Amino acid sequence: MKKEFVVIGLGRFGGSIVRELMSLGAHVMAIDNSSERVDEFASIATQAVIANSTDESVLTSLGIRNFEHVIVAIGEDIQASILTTIILKELGVAQITVKAQNDYHEKVLRKIGADVVVHPERDMGIRIANNMMSNTVLDYLELSDEHSIMEIKANDAIAGYSVIDLDIRAKYGINIVGIKRGNEIIVSPQASDKILLGDIMLVIGADVDINRFVKKALHG
Repeated sequence: MKKEFVVIGLGRFGGSIVRELMSLGAHVMAIDNSSERVDEFASIATQAVIANSTDESVLTSLGIRNFEHVIVAIGEDIQASILTTIILKELGVAQITVKAQNDYHEKVLRKIGADVVVHPERDMGIRIANNMMSNTVLDYLELSDEHSIMEIKANDAIAGYSVIDLDIRAKYGINIVGIKRGNEIIVSPQASDKILLGDIMLVIGADVDINRFVKKALHG
């Protein structure tokens, strides 16, 4: 069953989240009050809608409360961001992530019940999308536009296999450069080292290859 998200605000930040969530196999409803931005995402998102997110009746008619996670990525309009967040809380949305413009904005968002408040830098949407889509991806550090280091938690699908058994360098073009096991850190693990359930693998490689590994090897 695919995870379902709503992204409100399709600027650089919101747009990057939509694109990444879609690439990770999620269902995404993309909302903006700009017809131009909605047109841009009509062929990218599962559904793209022109709507005023500060109108409770509009959000209700879109069935927002049925989505498990709503991301409020509204740009400069702090008032719209706050009003939208209040409405989402009143509608009973389970998880609300909101982009904050500054520390004051963040304080208000936390007081009105935002579950997660972020201060995004350029393209930080990619990191957030990965964390939301998978319980196995714990952290994400961009090395360049296309390469990253990810902390990935080993699940039942790969636990018990050795590094050579997984052969992820040959299959996916990525490398395990370290393994965290409790308080122990294994640097440059050997081919014979086994991955245990709950181990945190430090993986480096191209974003597309790491995402392929997460999808195929960990989530089948």
